[in-house]
Formats: sequence, structure tokens, C-alpha cells
Amino acid sequence: MIYADHAATTKTSRAAKEAMIACMEEHWGNPSSLYTLGQEANELLQSARERIAGCIGAAAREIYFTSGGSEADNQAIRSAAYWGARRGKKHIISSAIEHHAVLHTLERLKEEGFEITLLPVGEEGIVKVSDVAAALREDTALVTIMYANNEIGTLQPIREIGALCREKKVLFHTDAVQAVGHVPVDVQADQIDMLSLSGHKFCGPRGVGALYVRQGLPLRSLIEGGAQERGKRAGTENLPAIVGMATALEESCAHMDGDAAHMSTLRDHLIAGISQIPHSALNGSCDHRLPGNVNFCFEGIEGESLLLLLDDRGICASSGSACTSGSLDPSHVLLAIGRPHEVAHGSLRLSLGKENTMEEMDTIIREVKDVVAYLRKMSPVWRELEKGARNYVIQ
Repeated sequence: MIYADHAATTKTSRAAKEAMIACMEEHWGNPSSLYTLGQEANELLQSARERIAGCIGAAAREIYFTSGGSEADNQAIRSAAYWGARRGKKHIISSAIEHHAVLHTLERLKEEGFEITLLPVGEEGIVKVSDVAAALREDTALVTIMYANNEIGTLQPIREIGALCREKKVLFHTDAVQAVGHVPVDVQADQIDMLSLSGHKFCGPRGVGALYVRQGLPLRSLIEGGAQERGKRAGTENLPAIVGMATALEESCAHMDGDAAHMSTLRDHLIAGISQIPHSALNGSCDHRLPGNVNFCFEGIEGESLLLLLDDRGICASSGSACTSGSLDPSHVLLAIGRPHEVAHGSLRLSLGKENTMEEMDTIIREVKDVVAYLRKMSPVWRELEKGARNYVIQ
């Protein structure tokens, strides 16, 4: 099997698993308990907080543990929104290509009377800093722009946006779920006020994440109950998962340069090979993208069929399309960068990891070429394109 869907989830590293097992066997007490077993667990909890903070340039007191990136996004955005509302500011700026954890939260806030501005991204999928500046208003409470896109891998000008927001005294949140552990992230240098991350994107366990909140900013609880996480996230902490996440993040950051260079080489080889397929197009920026992300559209086919046939051949990948309630909807990200519906349906995302090899890339190139040709032979749309009954969208 060739696993090429690391943007969806990653395999938990050996070091993370060993740290989790040791935690479960030796430090299984409740961190809130006052006796020795509990305080030993609390020390481990605080150590994990310090380790994660150190990886992103934060202070330990600025890290709050969550169940993952979606919860962190929700808590950050709602906290900033309600804080702004108390000061008469109910305008929020985001982009059209955000993860649904952000977009759906903004939709709910819109129902509550907030005004939402979603910025366009252009064909490369990058937000312009000038567009952010033009959208800022006196009543803007928050700017939330993702660090790296989960579908097309584009890296946003976070440092420039952070500087702009700090100058204008507007809170800045970034969904960095796809970025942390893969590219250098420094919340101080980037002038980020709040940041979301998730353990399973960098070889940590699933169901655990963290939210960075700059010291002094208000944080609203989503889950009421006990006083865990300094009263901002009730519920007994999932200590083994937190320790595993901290271990995985430290490991990823320690090897980031070498892993990024390796994955970039594989990525570029994959892009060059798949680009040979006629009427195909790379989605996203060639220069500003994650080391392991490759996303293509192929005219005349459906992405789901491509995925199923690749799976039969032992290749795990994903598509920019999603099947919702029995109807096929194209990716909002691909539509935002200008791909028409009929082309956005025929997309393929390949997201690489440090364990992938060049031999696997050659296999993927060969199989994708073969499967695309097979599907096109059966496609009535492709026959119309070949006969000239309709025009090609991708030249």
C-alpha cells in the first residue's frame, strides 16, 4: 500500500506511542488530584504544555488543550467575536478557502448578527495582504486566515497579515492545523494572537489539539464544568494523548528541515510526472505550498471514480470533491480559485509524508496516468471534448 493522504491524518509515530503507553502505565492519575499520583500527572501535563509552546514560540501559560483543530477554531473565533461585540465590533474577516470548522462557525455567528467578509484568493489560492487591509473597518473584531490550505497546500502571507492586524489593533487568528510541524511557525515573529493545531497532522494521536492564545486576551469557554485548563476548557485532560502530541511535535520540529526537503523533492517529481497528462492542471501556487501537497484537476472524469480505482491499485489518496447527503458537491476551495464545477469534480489530492519514497512516486505517476486514461475512455463528456462538441476548459 502507498499512503498519500497525510493531510487527512498521519500514522502515530513510535516515539509518540511509547510516550503514551508510559503515561498510561506510570502516570495514570488525574492531574487535578492533590495526592502524589495526581500531582505527578499534573507535572507531566505542564511539561507537555511547555514543550508544545516551545515549538511555536509561545509561553506555556498561553497553551490550552482541546480535542483537536475544530474545537480550537471554534473557541478562538467565538471568543474573539463575543469580545469584539462587547466593544461594539461585530465585523469578522476571513477567506473563501478556510476549513469548514472556520466557515461553519462564521455562518453561525452571522445568524447571531455578526457581519462576515470572505476575501477572494485568486487562481493561486493566496490571500492578498492589500485585500485584508482594504477590508479592515473600525468595527472589525477579528481576522482569521488559515496558515496553509488543507486541500491545495497554499501558504498564506501570515507574517504580513499579522503585522497589519497588530498595527490596526485587530485580533488575528490562524488555523495552522496543516502547517504546524511541517513549516516553521513562530507566533511572536508572525504576530499571531490565536492559533489552532491538531496532533494527528504531525504523527501524534487523534482527538487532541491545542489552542494558543496570546497572554492577556479573553478566552470564552465552550465546555462548562470543572476548572481544568485554567477554567477555560472543562473535562479531565486526556493526558496520554497530550503527552503523545507533545512528543510528536517535538520530533517533527527537530527533523523539519530534512523532512521538508525530502517531501519537496518527491512533490516536485510527482507534479512533473502528473503534469504530462493532457488537460490536467495543478491547483494552487507552485512556489508557496506545503512540502508534501500535490493537487490536480483532470478534465472529463469524476474524482471519486479516480479514488476508488487508485484504491484498488493500493494507493490511498483523496479528492477535492465531497459526497454530501447523496449529492456530489465540488470543493469550495477549487471553486474559489476559479475552477468551474465540471473541472472541480475531477480533482485529486496527494499529500506526502516523510516515509514516502521516490519509487512510490513513480508508481503513483504511472497508475494515475493509466486510471485517468481508462476513465476518459468511458466518459461521454470526454468523447464530446474529443469530437469538438464542447471546448476544453483546461488546455
